[in-house]
Amino acid sequence: MNFNTDNPILEIKELSKNYVGVTALENVSLDFNYNEVHAIVGENGAGKSTLMKIICGVIPLDKGKIRYCGKEVKFRYPADATYSGIAFVHQELSLIPNLNVMTNIFIARLPARFGIIKIKELEKKTIELLELLELSISPYSLVKDLNIAQCQLIEIAKALSMQSNLIIMDEPNSTLSKKETEILFRIIEDLKRKGVTIIYISHKIDEVLKISDRISVLRDGKYIGTIEKKEVSGEKIIQMMIGRNPVYGIISGNYKKGEVLLEVRKLTGRGFKDISFILHSGEILGFAGIVGAGRSEVARAIFGVDPYVSGDILFENRTVKFKTPEEAIKNGFAMVPEDRENLSLFMELPVRLNMCLTKLSEVSKKGIINNLKMFQLLNELVEKFNIKINSYKDSISRISGGNQQKVVLARWVALKPKILILDEPTHGIDIGTKLEVYNLINKLAHQGIGIILISSELPEIIMMANRIIVMRDGYITGIFEEENIAEDAIIACATYDSAENLNSKIRKGSRIY
Repeated sequence: MNFNTDNPILEIKELSKNYVGVTALENVSLDFNYNEVHAIVGENGAGKSTLMKIICGVIPLDKGKIRYCGKEVKFRYPADATYSGIAFVHQELSLIPNLNVMTNIFIARLPARFGIIKIKELEKKTIELLELLELSISPYSLVKDLNIAQCQLIEIAKALSMQSNLIIMDEPNSTLSKKETEILFRIIEDLKRKGVTIIYISHKIDEVLKISDRISVLRDGKYIGTIEKKEVSGEKIIQMMIGRNPVYGIISGNYKKGEVLLEVRKLTGRGFKDISFILHSGEILGFAGIVGAGRSEVARAIFGVDPYVSGDILFENRTVKFKTPEEAIKNGFAMVPEDRENLSLFMELPVRLNMCLTKLSEVSKKGIINNLKMFQLLNELVEKFNIKINSYKDSISRISGGNQQKVVLARWVALKPKILILDEPTHGIDIGTKLEVYNLINKLAHQGIGIILISSELPEIIMMANRIIVMRDGYITGIFEEENIAEDAIIACATYDSAENLNSKIRKGSRIY
């Protein structure tokens, strides 16, 4: 697929898209060259995904033109784009849970003769793709039995199987570990060498700078500009994204250790073993580690979502064992899970019900909602959390991912918990919203709330946490006090196979288990 042309493979001319009361895109014009990795960045709601969905025929455009391979096109259906050589790795997984891996990858393109599917050929092609992605699963594994990172890799395998000229990747590594991300980047470089153009959408500026040839910025549905990678810094990109100079700081500073709120002793359950730690009031306790380390499993056990086999949990010096999240909530616990769409939000219900879900008993009587009380609560939360919505009546699915996350946070903080567990609280949200979430977490800690922060983004957890616990393969491999937090030492604890290796790799000052 080597193209020898100076013309762009894809050109967008004055493209616009409007929804009821909302301008998603306004006169956007940009182009994409052959043999390049072209990143599209912008805050949630900037119009990135809308633009890609229009290109691929998922949603119609209102105005403008699209030229692909020198010809004007207007794809009415996603299949039209696919047959023309455009593949799309969706941010929202499009896999069918009850079908196996190879059927999901080749669905609608199953190799057959006289109506009989060539199983051996299908299996061979699937194994080749799985090996390329270093994914150790069977072609016959059901998608419903895979974890979210494996599903994301299957989504990528599906796009690779199409032998496309242009591949659009919308947050393709949002759930991938560092190792899996490195594999993805190697594949992207190989595709580029073969003449494939990659459009890469991401919130992770460091990754964009690493793999992109050019970077285009959208803001509020408008095209801001395109920059060559060699001419730009991360600070410049962020400034273009948010329309101002970003302000950073040591978010977790001025921490005063309070009383012990939570003590976990030798907790053992599915996915973790012998977990011991304490959490003070006003403390941000970070949990670091790669995907599958057991961090979320520990949090779910503490919150009463999953049972545990042995060990003790002490809350305010008394032993507790929550059988359900409801028990945990009544005792002053709150938890924001990683998967907000499936575990936190009712996507088709309106914003107002999603936001006041935890306070329904206070805004209703005998099952009848008091609208005055409800809207007083909603207005208070919207102002406090700077949530951007058009109407409380809108479905929660109509607002951006960052605002969805702020709705979830607002809902739980409204309960005034004593302990707040945050599992990947900035997953899939833009840099501007991240800074808002960081400052909110800091304010909550200063109010005396004990916070457990689980994050796969190392810079985030280093910036936010007063102490950091590192996990690997279900065990704690290191605990770092604030004055001894070091990125290389945390990486060593998260990635080395044994404590013997760790002893020679990490700096003094951390405790190793």
